[in-house]
Amino acid sequence: MGEVTHLKPLVLKKIGIYLCLSLMLNLFVISMFSGPASYAAENTQPPLNISAKSSILIEASTGQVLYQKNASEPLPPASMAKMMTEYLVLESIKEGKIQWDDSVNISEKSAAIPGSGALLAQGETYTVEDLFRYMAIYSGNDGAVALAEYVAGSEENFVNMMNEKAKQMGMSDTAFFANATGLSNKDDLKELAPTTGETIISAEDLAKLARRIVLDFPETLAVSSTPTAYLRKGDNSTHQFENWNWMLEGWKEYNNNFSNIAYEGLDGLKTGSTTEAGYCFTGTAERDGIRLISVVLNTDSRLARFEETRKLLDYGFNNFEIKTVVAAKSELDDIKAVPVKKGIELEVGIQTETGMELVVEKGESMENVLFETTILPEEDLIAPIQQGDVVGTLKVKYDKLPQPFEASINLIAAEDVEKASWFRLLLRAIKDFFVDIFEGIKGIF
Repeated sequence: MGEVTHLKPLVLKKIGIYLCLSLMLNLFVISMFSGPASYAAENTQPPLNISAKSSILIEASTGQVLYQKNASEPLPPASMAKMMTEYLVLESIKEGKIQWDDSVNISEKSAAIPGSGALLAQGETYTVEDLFRYMAIYSGNDGAVALAEYVAGSEENFVNMMNEKAKQMGMSDTAFFANATGLSNKDDLKELAPTTGETIISAEDLAKLARRIVLDFPETLAVSSTPTAYLRKGDNSTHQFENWNWMLEGWKEYNNNFSNIAYEGLDGLKTGSTTEAGYCFTGTAERDGIRLISVVLNTDSRLARFEETRKLLDYGFNNFEIKTVVAAKSELDDIKAVPVKKGIELEVGIQTETGMELVVEKGESMENVLFETTILPEEDLIAPIQQGDVVGTLKVKYDKLPQPFEASINLIAAEDVEKASWFRLLLRAIKDFFVDIFEGIKGIF
C-alpha cells in the first residue's frame, strides 16, 4: 500500500505533461491549417466593406473586373447619365457633324431645366465647348439639354441616340436612358420630360460607358479634371463654378476643404445625386501606368461617395498589377510551325500578331493563366501564304477575379510560303507514294 501511495503523484504528473503536450500539438496544427493561413490560400485579398447599394471596380485597358457588389442591379444613376451625353457630343465632333466653336442658341426648354446648373437664359448663345465644359465640370442640366437639342434636333431624338449607343456598347437589356440629364422625369422634369419612363442603369454598364469615354476620347479627362472654370472660356467676367468632384488631384493646390479629399492620380469622371438615386460617383485614376475606373451607386452622402471610392481605388492600386502574358510577334512554346499544302515549303512558322496584358494580383505566378491554341483546318492552309496571314488563334483565360476573363489574339504566318510548281508537286506526290509503300512493307514484317 505504501508503494502505491508513493507512485500516485508521479503518474498524475506524467498524465498532466502528456495532456499539455497534446493540447499544444493540437493548437499548432490548428494554427497551421486554419485561420489566416487558410484564408490566404483561398483568397489573398481582404474583403471590402463598401457602403453603397451597388459598386464595381475595373481596370480600363483590359476591362477586367477587380471587385463588384450588386454590379448588375439596375438603379437610377442621377447625373452620371450625362456621361452618355458627353460621349455622343464627342462622337459628333469626331465625325465632323459639329465643331467645338459652333454657336448654340439656348432654347426656352433648355433654359427651364431644373437642378444643377441653371445659369443659362433663353436666347443666349454659347459655344459647344463652353456648354460641354459647363456640363462636364458643373453638371449643368440646362447645358446638357442644349447640347442634346443641337446634336439631334430635339432631346427626344437625342434620347433615341443614347439608347442605340448603349446597345452598341454591349450594355445589358435593362439599361435605359430617359433624358439627357439623368433627372427624374416624374419628380424633376414633369412636363419638360422628353420621354416616358425613368433612366436606369447598372454599375457594370456605367463602368462600360466610362471605359469607352476614357479609351475613345481620353482628351475629355483634361476637362473632367478641371477644379474650377468660367462659364465662357477665358472670360473672367462670367460666372465661375466649381467641379462637384471633390477627389480631383488638382484640388490639392487650392488648400481648401477639398484638399484633404483629393486623390493622387484622379482626373474624372462624373458625380450624380437625386433623392431616389442617393449620392453616386464614377471615378477614374491612373498610377504607374494602371488606370482604374470605379462606380458607386446610392451612398448616404456627398462625402460618403468619395470615401467609398477611395476604398475601391486603394484596393485596386495596392493589390493588382499589369503583366504581359503574351508578347507581340512571339513564338509559341508548343507549336512552332503548321503544315502547308501545295507550298515550296512544307510548313510555315507561326507567331502572335499582337501582345496581351492582364491584370493579376501582385506577385502572382502565371500558372493561373491558361492558353488554348486553335489552328485553321488543313484545307484552309494552302499556298501561297503571305507573312501576316492569320493561321489560327490563341485564347487566353484567367478566372482568379470576380469575373472570368477571356480574350483571343491572332496567330499569323511568320514568313511567306510560295506555291510550288506543278512539277515539284508531281515529284512530291511520287515520293510520298513510294514512302507509303515502303512503310506498308515494313509494317508487314
